[in-house]
Amino acid sequence: MISRFSYSGTELDALAGARNYYGAIIEHFRPYVGRCTLEVGAGIGTFSDHVLRNTEVEAMTLVEPAENNLPVLRERFRGDERVEVRGGYLEELSPAPVVDSIVAVNVLEHVEDDARFLRAALQLLRPGGHLLLFIPAIEQIYGSLDEAFGHFRRYTKRVLDRRLREAGFTEVRLRYTNWPGVISWFVVGRVLRRRTIKPRDVELYDRVVMPLVRAAEVANVTTPFSRGRVFWSFWL
Repeated sequence: MISRFSYSGTELDALAGARNYYGAIIEHFRPYVGRCTLEVGAGIGTFSDHVLRNTEVEAMTLVEPAENNLPVLRERFRGDERVEVRGGYLEELSPAPVVDSIVAVNVLEHVEDDARFLRAALQLLRPGGHLLLFIPAIEQIYGSLDEAFGHFRRYTKRVLDRRLREAGFTEVRLRYTNWPGVISWFVVGRVLRRRTIKPRDVELYDRVVMPLVRAAEVANVTTPFSRGRVFWSFWL
């Protein structure tokens, strides 16, 4: 599948060094990442690297639609026999892989037809597999950053639960994470009306706030279950 656009945003680079941020996500996801995993919207491979280094994954397919990110992904994981990089969209993969888990970190909000995306994800999961989502919540804080980053929406719990169940997921768990980020995102995106995030701001938040978030939240990670895992993302 040939990808159809070039990524021109700045958030991937700004967040690339946010080790505590991504570390917190991987600690939540780790119990549910299967040996055969697909990451959709892999970007420049920042979270992919965390998955490969911190789980028991044996085969990982990285799906990325932005044509200018594909060479970065291929170079980053060149020589890692566990990794296959594929260009295109989840809904159009051919041949379609069948996997134990699908990871999508800050992706679903970029998808205009999210119902179609969720149906496609379910079709690729083996019975008992897990869909691991990390997405922005609270519609009321949608602001200039969301617009600049190409977000179609932020999610309410009610809407997301309905979308997942309509797609065929029968067991859904929703939880909030990174509560301090709500205030940060509101100030930056609604008050200051910024259209980008600065690496130094990310670095400060990641160094000062995220260790406290990780300590408070990781203890609440629950035991594995089948057919769906959903997390909510708040970020500055």
